[in-house]
Amino acid sequence: MSIKVSTQKNEADFNQTLPMHIADLTCVRAGKAMPFAREQLSAIDKAPIKAPVAVNFMGLTTDEQADRRHHGGPQKAVHQLPPATYEKINAEFGLKVRIGTLGENLTTEALDGLPEMEETTVCIGDVFQYGDMNDDNSVQLRIVQPRRPCYKINDQIGQFTKVPNIAAWVSKQGIAGWYFEVVRDGMISADLPVYLIERPYPFATLETLWQLSNSKEKYAAEVIEPWLAIECLEESWKTVLAKKIRKD
Repeated sequence: MSIKVSTQKNEADFNQTLPMHIADLTCVRAGKAMPFAREQLSAIDKAPIKAPVAVNFMGLTTDEQADRRHHGGPQKAVHQLPPATYEKINAEFGLKVRIGTLGENLTTEALDGLPEMEETTVCIGDVFQYGDMNDDNSVQLRIVQPRRPCYKINDQIGQFTKVPNIAAWVSKQGIAGWYFEVVRDGMISADLPVYLIERPYPFATLETLWQLSNSKEKYAAEVIEPWLAIECLEESWKTVLAKKIRKD
């Protein structure tokens, strides 16, 4: 597999075009912890929020996580999942899983002519503003890690469809969305513009991170070390990547 290493010049050229209005926020969702499969609680099934909601370092103030050991917290404060993930799941397994089923808080739609926010187009370290650029109450969020699909995705979909281990398939495809940390508290609601305001690591797409993490290959240090230098990348992903360095 060929992995590209970006240059400082490329990064500087790209950042000259920022901030950039890239999408609109079409839905904001939150959930309450409810009885779930295996006699557990879960807030994976999230419903649209009509009114503006406050966002702080822990995420949407009206959102809950039943399992705080594996979900929520400052480095998993807000979750975004591309609608394309549902399209791919439904096409692969012949299902009709609806958007919002898999626990995401945010859904966006790209502006005409621009790519959707997906794992191929967003990077670790990207900072997005959800709201007008002149609004100091607009939320700013930074991507710090992909989401790792867990068994609750299997239970959420499989309890109705009897399709086994969708979570493993989603992980292999690298289409589980991503988690944000909150850079600036504020208010968020549907129909806000979404601006990309920082992209310090254009090489660090989520697609590439999944490829490296899932690969059985070893790589030259020059491929892996730029990832280890990303301060905001969640530490468990750095641990995985560090083991991918080839010992020459």
